[in-house]
Amino acid sequence: MSSVTGPELWVVRHGETEWSRAGRHTSTTDLPLTDEGEEAAISLGPRLYDVDFDLVLTSPRQRARRTAELAGYGHAEVDDDLAEWAYGDYEGVTTAKIRETVPGWTVWTHPTPGGETADEVAARLDRVIARAQSHERTLVFAHGHSLRVLTARWLQQPPDEGRFFRLDTSTVSVLGFERETPVLLRWNS
Repeated sequence: MSSVTGPELWVVRHGETEWSRAGRHTSTTDLPLTDEGEEAAISLGPRLYDVDFDLVLTSPRQRARRTAELAGYGHAEVDDDLAEWAYGDYEGVTTAKIRETVPGWTVWTHPTPGGETADEVAARLDRVIARAQSHERTLVFAHGHSLRVLTARWLQQPPDEGRFFRLDTSTVSVLGFERETPVLLRWNS
């Protein structure tokens, strides 16, 4: 007998873009998927088809919307709260480049000038969680850092705990419950 109870939140990180391949921080820049990203997005479909979702949401960015479409979920509802962490002045810049002037910088531990704070990102994703928890099973298509914050918040942790959840492109992860405790059911698969 399974002890898994409560709602599930399935999270899919979008397929590869030129900037994700190069390690460039990408939030508001609306990039298309690479050919490899499109192929990987198509391969997500068979992993999701046998699951019934009550709610399907996507970030407004084309890389997430296209991943949803290619995976067979072109009907996904756009939810602006799923947008990637706004990097401000660091948009399009790699961590290595930022560290040339801000040693040790990470999005988890340092400010993003002109961008969002971790708490601002968490506030948006808390609204997504509230929506998901009112359904049996929700599927979302979004981005690396935002989904890592979403995971930390699902687990009732501060947003910076997202630093512990590496998340590759074109992956499926599942958040759920064991009895009344929020848990990771599957990660980065």
